[in-house]
Amino acid sequence: MSLSISLSEIKSRVMQCDNLIANTHLTNRNGAYLFSAIDRQQITVAAFLNLFIAWESFLEDTITKLMSGSQTISGRLPNRYVVPPNQDAAKALVLGCHRYFDYANFDNVKRIVLIYFEMGYPFEPHLSSITNDLADLRTMRNASAHITTTTQKALEALAQRVFSTPQPNIDLYTLLTTSRPTSLNGNTLFAESRDKLLVTAELIANG
Repeated sequence: MSLSISLSEIKSRVMQCDNLIANTHLTNRNGAYLFSAIDRQQITVAAFLNLFIAWESFLEDTITKLMSGSQTISGRLPNRYVVPPNQDAAKALVLGCHRYFDYANFDNVKRIVLIYFEMGYPFEPHLSSITNDLADLRTMRNASAHITTTTQKALEALAQRVFSTPQPNIDLYTLLTTSRPTSLNGNTLFAESRDKLLVTAELIANG
């Protein structure tokens, strides 16, 4: 039940997302895209959704491993307030009497790590440090799953904060693939989100 496996898995899945986006934007010798615009849009959004799912899976895996006695990669053991006998029992404990636990609801995630571990270690303070980023990720996740008036308005509000100007009718693909004005390296919002999740995953896993 090593957390090094959990960290390797999220890194591998994120690399696959990067490869999907890179491959779908390949061009021929004349500079023309090999994939149509709609293909590029759909594959990129799917890759983002896979990134989000990889992060949720990492959270579930590390929380329940640590609940059931695993160490961090550095060898530290969190002080647990629960002692389930194995990881399956830990998952059942998180689930409680509900049909599922929503790892996309990061307020609830932060709440359970504080309930199960002293001071939320090793998840805190790292989760709290990216609270706004996690909220933005959820906004984009919702837009990737279904476009309604509510999700579109939330996406436009996010885009306006990112670009500092109104972005009426912006789509998720454009938001993900446009360089962020505040990025020193000209990174896209997808790249910045990816990097923050990977850094936070490493901090959590290493303890």
